[in-house]
Amino acid sequence: MHTRRRPLGILLAGTLLFAAAQIAGAAPVAGRAATAALLRKAVEGNWRSAAHKARDRYRHPVRTLLFFGIRPNMTVIELAPGGGWFTEILAPFLYAHGHLIEAGSPKFEAKIRSNPAVFGHIVKVVSFSPPREVALGAPDSADMVVTFRNTHDWLNRSPAALAAVFKSAFDVLKPGGVFGVTEHRAKPFANAVQSSRLLHRIPEDYLIELGLKTGFRLGGVSEINANPKDPENINVHRLPPDLVGPKSEHARMRAIGESDRMTLRFVKP
Repeated sequence: MHTRRRPLGILLAGTLLFAAAQIAGAAPVAGRAATAALLRKAVEGNWRSAAHKARDRYRHPVRTLLFFGIRPNMTVIELAPGGGWFTEILAPFLYAHGHLIEAGSPKFEAKIRSNPAVFGHIVKVVSFSPPREVALGAPDSADMVVTFRNTHDWLNRSPAALAAVFKSAFDVLKPGGVFGVTEHRAKPFANAVQSSRLLHRIPEDYLIELGLKTGFRLGGVSEINANPKDPENINVHRLPPDLVGPKSEHARMRAIGESDRMTLRFVKP
């Protein structure tokens, strides 16, 4: 399904701990307005680098996480956090009342242990390397699983690897739990494996079908992270922030901005 609707700088540990405590100091169960305010404080935090903040206008972290339905008392699992762009927002947000589990590599565990002031005591890391390692925790133990611009990496390994990730997310979620997905979008009904390997994009209909086959119901589709300037026929790494192509095209790529992205909310019945 595809619609073209477009409508860690180094700071004092004590300062960061105080900031994280302020962000997470609300009541365990917050309404939407209070949750949005807590998320904005995390996004505005001075532990986030200028380079990371520059991506906010393309990645819309507050609106995206609100669309997924996040709350500060949840147990949230982030898959393949990469450089920790969303982790720097999720960890302070969940600091007081929630739990954050990072499904990543030992290298990422070293990163978060090196900055406990930002990531706090709530962050745990589980080894995650599909299709060999996909277990995320005890069945029915998490409120939310999120993944940002990663599903093509698993599809590039094999369709079975991506299917295993979806199944693992389904198994670890409580009934009513949410699997939130953002991904670089390919043209509708494109060959998923081919577009994933060549362009690092997946057709929206492919991921929705996979979610339904896994047992999820589709809780929502959002155009929060859509970009009508993206022609969807170029490798996403040519676009910001990577700009891997020749310098002669960088100005044109910057004018396009980051990739056109689907934002999907799957719910476990």
